[in-house]
Amino acid sequence: MRRLLIGSVTVLAVLLAGCSTRSDDDTGTGAAQTPATGASTTSADFGTLKDVCGPGTAKPSSVQGVTGSSVKVGVMSDVGFTKKSEFADAAKVFTDWCNDAGGIGGRRIEPVVRDTRLMDVRQRVLEACTSDFALVGGGAALDALGVQDRLKCLLPNFPAQSSQTGAVGSDLQVIASQPVAGYFQYTGYYGWLIGKKYPGSAQHVGIVSGDSPVTKLMSTQFEEGVAGLGGKVAYTDLYPAAGVSDWTPYAQAIKTRKVRGLIFLGDFASLAKLEQALTSIGYAPDWTDANNNAYGPAFLQLAGPALAKQHNYAELAATAPLESAADNPATQQVVDLFRKYAPDKQITYPVLRAFAAWLLFAVSARDCAELTRRCVYDNALKQTAWTAGGLQAPFDLSSKEPTRCYSVVVATAEGWKAADFDPDQGAYRCDAPVYKYKGNYGQPATLASVGKSLSDLT
Repeated sequence: MRRLLIGSVTVLAVLLAGCSTRSDDDTGTGAAQTPATGASTTSADFGTLKDVCGPGTAKPSSVQGVTGSSVKVGVMSDVGFTKKSEFADAAKVFTDWCNDAGGIGGRRIEPVVRDTRLMDVRQRVLEACTSDFALVGGGAALDALGVQDRLKCLLPNFPAQSSQTGAVGSDLQVIASQPVAGYFQYTGYYGWLIGKKYPGSAQHVGIVSGDSPVTKLMSTQFEEGVAGLGGKVAYTDLYPAAGVSDWTPYAQAIKTRKVRGLIFLGDFASLAKLEQALTSIGYAPDWTDANNNAYGPAFLQLAGPALAKQHNYAELAATAPLESAADNPATQQVVDLFRKYAPDKQITYPVLRAFAAWLLFAVSARDCAELTRRCVYDNALKQTAWTAGGLQAPFDLSSKEPTRCYSVVVATAEGWKAADFDPDQGAYRCDAPVYKYKGNYGQPATLASVGKSLSDLT
């Protein structure tokens, strides 16, 4: 959820795919064949959620991916392309903790990382269709490539993030937070930027994005969203998929067009270079939306001295920032679990989104007298104020409208920090207007489109 941003094939994977360093058949559970039925001293609580996992007397099952001792779930990831490991790391840490606490009613969770390698989404979905109970806690940049096949085999998906039109909001998909199909999801964030923090920038917004069909579509959506908030995109530009050797011409164009608010739909390494060029010519917009893919230490290191001049913000889809861990027990628990189960791995924004997805799946499965896909899917949709134990602002999973809450962070030379956006509910502000797109940007895939219905899900 990553902000759903793409600048080229490479940028798309960097921005959208939470990834893994493990192979498809590496579950990372260590003892996947041992039933998790015994008593455990590991706390099964997470944040405000009680007894997320626990022992039980599981019975043999004929449901795909479910046995008397385990439940097998797929984790989609573009690891073979991006070489990053957020989704696999989150899967390992969550399932190790959950299994130590007794699993799902005595069944161990066996995560299988399915490496989509950017372009192999359909192949991995077809593999998951033959063996997995569900998809959980992952994401692929080109996820629309596999959505029809996923629906044909009635495979539920609890992704950490969803990227493309067709996949976002598709049937049998339950996302723990944003995005919601058909809506501009950054109304609160941009409303604050152009309406409160920097009102003089409202009519002088610029968009720079990578030259790809997906990003071009997103640029159009963002332009409509800004206009819907009373702003105006006065400048747009594309940069080539092969990369840019000299960002000075782009910086000069931004300065010449007097851009005061910059939306960058591309990879944060390119943004860092652009901001260095802007700093070199002595220009800085009032604000730059670096997007939540830049949220982490890597962008800060790449931007370097430019951080002192440029003003970078990011919206975290109403997720509590990592910097709030000392004051947020749920965020601190993620930190503690990583310290125990994956001490050499970094906690990133995709990790937080993946944890929210895993928690949703686990509590939905926990409450099933008989573990079936239909039961887990139905239970997830009963969550009308889902907070993932405190990792995010409340979100109504039964609704087709976006949350009104948002959280904003700002990049500084000392690191990312909460911005001064006047939160009114803990780490969040919850007054975002709802804006539904007027343009036709495509529709999410449905069961009906593949000749199925919800009654076929068992």
